[in-house]
Amino acid sequence: MSLFRFAFAAVTLSLAACAHTSDTFSDKGEAKLATLLEGRTAGSPQSCIAAFRDSRLSVIDGAAVVYDEGSVIWVARPSNPQSLRSNDILIVERTSSQLCKQDIVRTVDRTGGFPTGVVFLGDFVPYRKAGN
Repeated sequence: MSLFRFAFAAVTLSLAACAHTSDTFSDKGEAKLATLLEGRTAGSPQSCIAAFRDSRLSVIDGAAVVYDEGSVIWVARPSNPQSLRSNDILIVERTSSQLCKQDIVRTVDRTGGFPTGVVFLGDFVPYRKAGN
């Protein structure tokens, strides 16, 4: 019976460690996003944006997909932010000439080239500096 208790305790501690790691991962991403958006004000969410250069599209670990237009930073929070890793490459299958929340976004490991998941984007929220 003591072996069972030991195994149960080990599994419980492992799960707690994973949950803590995930929270820390998301917290770091949220902190990075907050720094990026500092001094900016959120506008009305849009389902599509005119994103012509995919090179301006980036990932904030565990938090959001960001499109930096220069004067405007567009933030799309996916339904599964924990799957976002900055070491993944985003492959966007667009349904129109714009970047839209219904576009299929797959992630691929930057180093190994293997698929790592699918991201379902939310609306794009524009963040502008005061006076812009």
